[in-house]
Amino acid sequence: MHSFEEVMKAKTLLGLRDSASLPEIKARYKNLMHQWHPDKHLDEIETATKMSSDIIEAYKIIMEYVKHYEYRFDEEFIKQKTISPEEWWNNQFGGR
Repeated sequence: MHSFEEVMKAKTLLGLRDSASLPEIKARYKNLMHQWHPDKHLDEIETATKMSSDIIEAYKIIMEYVKHYEYRFDEEFIKQKTISPEEWWNNQFGGR
């Protein structure tokens, strides 16, 4: 399971709305990969390669997230679902 920060970073990188559907997620991924493909940026190949790998990783994180939590990307929902057991215990019982 990925952390709240990882899911939010992936959501931001892919530019997803709070209620993005699977076709929207796939379209954003496809468009960004097309935009940042290293073959299109021969003068900045290192930057394009890094962006491509970041986009791929973000897509993997989002696809794992939607397997478990459908397509809710609002920040509060993500925060609730990505909390660690220790954080949950502290929230419930004040760390006792």
